[in-house]
Amino acid sequence: MQKTEIMYHIGLKKEDLQGAKYAILPGDPGRVSKIAEKLESATFLGNHREYTSYLGKIEGENVLVISTGMGGPSTAICVEELAMLGIESLIRVGTSGGMQLEVDSGDIVIAQAAIRQEGTSKEYVPIEFPAVADIDLVCALRDAAKELGYRYHVGVVQCKDSFYGQHDPERMPVGYDLQNKWDAWIRAGSLCSEMETASLYTVASVLRLKAAAVLLVVWNQEREKRGLSMNVTFDVDQEIEVAIQAIRNLIKNSHAAC
Repeated sequence: MQKTEIMYHIGLKKEDLQGAKYAILPGDPGRVSKIAEKLESATFLGNHREYTSYLGKIEGENVLVISTGMGGPSTAICVEELAMLGIESLIRVGTSGGMQLEVDSGDIVIAQAAIRQEGTSKEYVPIEFPAVADIDLVCALRDAAKELGYRYHVGVVQCKDSFYGQHDPERMPVGYDLQNKWDAWIRAGSLCSEMETASLYTVASVLRLKAAAVLLVVWNQEREKRGLSMNVTFDVDQEIEVAIQAIRNLIKNSHAAC
């Protein structure tokens, strides 16, 4: 691939990344500048479709921040094109809804694996193939959360395509299936629900990339159903700090090993 070849969807070319190997992936384009502000020497790269991007530095190394948009299809496209540009490690910074009663709003969830109840990953590998994070990135995120003193959980998350299928299943013709599976995921220990991580992990596995996700719990509908205390929050600062600290530690460790 020539350096000047621009990726059709994300609107970037290889020279834009200046050798960056890490990418931070929020879903919301509006969150990209918020993350970039926390990096060194951040510069705006572009805004193409749902993909807004900045390049900054952590510990002197270039790090890309780019939004994936909402859902599996746009996430998969972003990961595919970033792989072509030389990105090796991806950390999703997203939002979610808690499923276990102990997973409260404002908590952080580090996704060790994801339930593939979405469609994108099924067009890569059969459903029996697990959507699993890279162990080094998971450990780095866990250690960063612990170091920063934030409340966190590590485990399995559920991924779906229909936001309203989760929140209003009785309205759907297949509501019986949605509700039965929701109950099964909770009984099996799923921590929270979101829409991108299963696709991220599956595509990363196929492309031999490293991937992990750190998720803010915005609210918990199971706690709400039971009348338990819960304050809805959209403050993503802590999970952003966890992602950046994890990358900082990984880069420091790689420099020390040289």
